[in-house]
Amino acid sequence: MEKLDLTKKHKAYFTAKTQPEIVYIEKASFIALRGKGDPAGEAFAKTIEAMYSTAYKIKFACKAEGNDFVVSKLEGQWWFDENQFSGQTMYSTSVEVPRNEWEYRLLIRMPDFVTAENMEAAKSIVANQKGIQKATEVEWHTLEEGKCVQMLHVGPFSTEPESLKVMSAFMDTHQFAKNGLHHEIYLSDFRKTAPEKLRTILREPVK
Repeated sequence: MEKLDLTKKHKAYFTAKTQPEIVYIEKASFIALRGKGDPAGEAFAKTIEAMYSTAYKIKFACKAEGNDFVVSKLEGQWWFDENQFSGQTMYSTSVEVPRNEWEYRLLIRMPDFVTAENMEAAKSIVANQKGIQKATEVEWHTLEEGKCVQMLHVGPFSTEPESLKVMSAFMDTHQFAKNGLHHEIYLSDFRKTAPEKLRTILREPVK
């Protein structure tokens, strides 16, 4: 049985350069789970657990039907209350907005043959058989970002503001305006990878 690897099928989606570039992102479907708070906290860890548990249950169910796939990279959209923290730039938000005030939507991309019904069945099993109740909050999410500015950040999350500053200057030069939520794709497993070796795609929808 051939195993589908979305990072190879959609190579452009999962690839970025170390300098800002303009890309066009296609419509895609994900399982998703929302939360709020410091990504170093326990709640964030439980969110990741629920996401991966559901994704792997979907994978095994599809494999039994002859459609095996590699569970894709973890992704995240990030935002905050812009009324409470007004007048911020893309760069300043990363250093001025407290980590516990950030809201997020974690994402794992799904193959075209996976449906919302597959997800519902999987998360029910994860919650009832594995006792991971957080899985009941997993949702089906469709995203079509279109025109974006992106850049590959290499290194710890603490130095991301440096890359965001470069991206912000690029957007100003091209007179681009924000057109969606800040999006990150974690090419490295940050639970197992040394901070200095982390590789993260930073993506900003623009118009």
